[in-house]
Amino acid sequence: MIELLVVVLLIALLSALYWGGLGGKAKQSQLAACQQNLQKLYISLQIYANDHSNSFPVVPSATSSEQALDPLVPRYTSDTSLFICPASGDPALPSGESLARRHISYAYYMGRSPGDSQTVVMSDAQVNALPKSPGQQIFSGDGKPPGNNHKKSGGNFLFCDGHADSTVSGNGFSLALPQGVVFLNPSPK
Repeated sequence: MIELLVVVLLIALLSALYWGGLGGKAKQSQLAACQQNLQKLYISLQIYANDHSNSFPVVPSATSSEQALDPLVPRYTSDTSLFICPASGDPALPSGESLARRHISYAYYMGRSPGDSQTVVMSDAQVNALPKSPGQQIFSGDGKPPGNNHKKSGGNFLFCDGHADSTVSGNGFSLALPQGVVFLNPSPK
């Protein structure tokens, strides 16, 4: 009887280790898919900028990233699935339809232009819309909203030169808001 109990415990332990390990791989896979979404969105932003005097979308009355990024759909991309982070649990968007009255997963730094490899133009939703100094929390540390697209695993940034990178909840660089730049989080769910 004891031997049977030991075998059952070993099987349970091995199962927990195996399935627990897959959970980490799934999170990494979702972070990578999110980065790919942001990089594909950059192509739309770049094409838009080429048509608009080297400027990313600016909508003066925008109060959310959906409103500011709405000029991209459908002319610069009809693939609205790119606006949803795979880890966020946000519902899919109708293809090619306006973003203005929808909910997307990404935040937007309105007023930026292409080119600077150190300047962020988009990111996963953040904990608030305030400028952030190095070391300040950007994404949820406890997995609860706001700023929890990737729960406790941090989030991604899309830079003005088109590269994307991920970080944990705190940042190692400044997310200051110079004059003319407005940070817009997505509208609340």
